[in-house]
Amino acid sequence: MDNGILQVTISKPDGHVTGIQGYGIDNMLEVRNKEINRGYRDLVWSETGSTGTTGTDELIKGSSFRVIVQNEEQVEISFTRQWDFSLQGNLAPLNIEKRYIMTRNSSGFYSYGIYEHLKEWPAFNLPQTRIVFRLRKDKFQYMAVSDNRQRHMPLPDDRLPKRCEALAYPEAVVILEPIEPEFIGEVDDKYQYSYKNRNFKVHGWTSSDPPVGFWQITPSNEFRSGGPLKQNLTSHVGPITLAMFLSAHYAGEDLVLKLKQDEPWKKVFSPVFFDINTLLDNNDSLWLWEDAKQQALIESQSWPYNFPASEDFSNLDQRGSISGRLQVRDRRCRILADRTQGLSILDNNGCRWYFSITNIRAGDYNLYAFVPGFIGDYRNDDVITITEGCDIDLGDRVFEPPRDGPTLWEIGIPDRSAAEFYIPDPNPKYINKLYVNHPDRFRHDYKKDWFYAQVTRKKDDDTYEATTWQIKFNLNNVDQNGIYKLRLAVATANVAELQVRVNDPKVEPPLFTTGQIANDNTIARHGIHGLYRLYSIDLPGAKLMAGDNTIFLTSCKL
Repeated sequence: MDNGILQVTISKPDGHVTGIQGYGIDNMLEVRNKEINRGYRDLVWSETGSTGTTGTDELIKGSSFRVIVQNEEQVEISFTRQWDFSLQGNLAPLNIEKRYIMTRNSSGFYSYGIYEHLKEWPAFNLPQTRIVFRLRKDKFQYMAVSDNRQRHMPLPDDRLPKRCEALAYPEAVVILEPIEPEFIGEVDDKYQYSYKNRNFKVHGWTSSDPPVGFWQITPSNEFRSGGPLKQNLTSHVGPITLAMFLSAHYAGEDLVLKLKQDEPWKKVFSPVFFDINTLLDNNDSLWLWEDAKQQALIESQSWPYNFPASEDFSNLDQRGSISGRLQVRDRRCRILADRTQGLSILDNNGCRWYFSITNIRAGDYNLYAFVPGFIGDYRNDDVITITEGCDIDLGDRVFEPPRDGPTLWEIGIPDRSAAEFYIPDPNPKYINKLYVNHPDRFRHDYKKDWFYAQVTRKKDDDTYEATTWQIKFNLNNVDQNGIYKLRLAVATANVAELQVRVNDPKVEPPLFTTGQIANDNTIARHGIHGLYRLYSIDLPGAKLMAGDNTIFLTSCKL
């Protein structure tokens, strides 16, 4: 594909991007790699009934090629892989079509995928699918994922066994003998550059000689699972840039797509845009990042695109919109509204937020919401049917956070994150210099004594010892015949059990236990939230006393 600005070379019929030429670089992709390991789409799949988030890695290879559109304004090409029962056990039971689009005068190209599972096909699990670009390490050495997360990066050679020491997780290494001395003693880990879906639209790399940027731009999150707080990988040492479509990172098995045998399914994964820019009248290479952000804004404002030729991609005329007002009825509303400005309208019934959701694909939906500062979730129980061109006013929707009486005490902020709690500075032997005194360090201080995570301790025999925290509080009087409510909001958990006891740390059985929950693996990935969980526990007044009381929270690994 060639529009006079860029030339993109794609293997036929596999559909792998083998070369990107332009702005004085003959190939922006890593020419030392085999052609199948430069620009490609892959997935991870497993047999039905499998547990966890791993499986078989599959490089998606097309078996047929066709030109969809070819005119002066646009080229769109397709690479298709068909599945049948002769491939059972070898490939994921999906028909997959990979499409690439280049338009006139564009500084980049688009790619999207169409995945289809037919009703009669076997059940299976799909934990992950993505697009990967491996850029030239001799050119692209500066990475940017946000205004305050960008830096000159280590080389992939620095992660070779002779130059680094592996840490507890294979993704993380301490660099000991880097090619460039500035990286001596630093930790490199791709998860240090993860971002929430709602926060990032663009990330990538720049070259200084010649000055060229390679950016992955996501115009919409409609194809992603997990919601606005779901975290995904972006770019990392390689130099590698990712477009993540499905992943179980920071969530575990709960977000693995599991298709049943009698379940037909088809999904269009975006298009995403790969933007390549250069300097014209500016000598500051950091301008490449600013230009990429502007392009990301243009792409977002152009969504949904009007040029994809697939009938499976819904254009603007085939979509609808909804709007309404979410009213929160809770005594805390007035307190929170007094602390903030411009978030809501406060009236006698509580706080009211206005919302508008546009460009929704036709179909049946529920409406979910959460409001930072209020515990719990809002869910609309009525099915909302979106049709072509509809504009539905849902009016006032009322969210009443769970409440059984006045709040006696509260620790933390109900915002689905542990960011407000205390985290000590890391051991200087295990740091990434980017995050020294960084605003995203999550080093807050809630009452100076509440640690952000409750973890077990590993013993010398490789078993794990439970840990117990204490919440001490004083009650002036107690209704011995009443029921008190203890609510625990958990921002993340990993193969954990949380037990609750009151005024007796050894009583069996505990008043409450979660049982084994979750596989978020958030702490190991430098995160402070994964999947949110809320537990409401009845606490009999007979277990409390006037005066001093203690709640014991025990974390144990089964």
